[in-house]
Amino acid sequence: MPASVTTPSDELPSPSTRPTSSRKRWVIGILVLLGIIAVLVGIKAAQIGAMIQAGASFVPPPESVTSAKAETIEWQASRRAVGTVLAVRGVSLGAELSGIVRDIGFENGARVKKGQVLVQLDTSSEAAQLTGAEADAELARLTRARVQTLHAQGAKPQADLESAQARVVQAEAIVTNLRALIAKKVIRAPFDGRIGIRQVELGQVISPGSPIASLHSMDPIHVEFLLPQQALAEVKPGQKVRIHVDVFPRNTWEGELTTINPEVEISSRNVRMRATVPNTDGRLLPGMFANVDVLSEDTSQVVAIPTTAVLFAPYGDSVFVLEEKKDAAGNPSLVAQQRFARLGERRGDFVAVASGLKPGETVVSNGVFKLRNGAAVVVNNALAPQAEASPQPVAP
Repeated sequence: MPASVTTPSDELPSPSTRPTSSRKRWVIGILVLLGIIAVLVGIKAAQIGAMIQAGASFVPPPESVTSAKAETIEWQASRRAVGTVLAVRGVSLGAELSGIVRDIGFENGARVKKGQVLVQLDTSSEAAQLTGAEADAELARLTRARVQTLHAQGAKPQADLESAQARVVQAEAIVTNLRALIAKKVIRAPFDGRIGIRQVELGQVISPGSPIASLHSMDPIHVEFLLPQQALAEVKPGQKVRIHVDVFPRNTWEGELTTINPEVEISSRNVRMRATVPNTDGRLLPGMFANVDVLSEDTSQVVAIPTTAVLFAPYGDSVFVLEEKKDAAGNPSLVAQQRFARLGERRGDFVAVASGLKPGETVVSNGVFKLRNGAAVVVNNALAPQAEASPQPVAP
């Protein structure tokens, strides 16, 4: 028989007989990876559980705040307005006649007295005419005397006497007119006051109406302001007023309400009022902006707290009231309880509480912005600022 021949295909192993080592390595790698992931997940779950447990038992540290008591104080009711300082008398001095400035009798910003000569214009021409006019008047009077004598003797008719008398009147009228012209060229202060910056110089030719300087009466002085028509039921002439100006924040001026306009402005429904204030030091100047408090004769009891104790919000203003409670260990601690309040008038560093707070309760005065309802607090008033009804700025 012929020998059998083996082919290459007969020498290859079948698929079922391939080695499985690589497949096992893949399976082992995947199992190891899954084991590592499981260990990491377990560790992270344990950490998260520990954090949740710690968070459930965590108590935030108390916040450091300052405190103040809600006190009942007596306030004098008042109406506040914004006003303008006005001079009781104020004019812009000017020349009535034309002429050349020969003399100036005041300094810029000086105080002047009534009748004091401020500006002297040239009157040489009028003075010369006055001399001639006075001579004519004297001659007219002598002529009238002679005519009267002759008329009494029957030597002059009545017509000559009347003509002589008319010439006397005419001559004296010319003298009076020239004296008036000379007087008008001497510009005097019409009242006591403080004069402004002069607007003329020596030798300057001025015309009628040319401004010379402004003159204002400074003591007393007026303050004019507006109040709504509802205030007519509360204010009346003679009430005290208190004036503040930003220029002198540490000073106040007191006066009285002197005038209430007898009509209400249709555009704003406000009433114009005027107060008269002593100004002996002259620091209140016309045109100044002023804050006006019209003080009522009545006083009222209000519950007041520092304005810093109020947490202002669009949905309602609130305060944090301090209450003493015991913690889990039984130790006493302070807790801030939020309470909504309705506010009233503000005055200085204080605000009146119309409702929501009782006298004697302690509130958080500083630090309300960092609190929540029920938060634990620690009171430290060592650096608490002093609240004042009339605060004054402190010079650096």
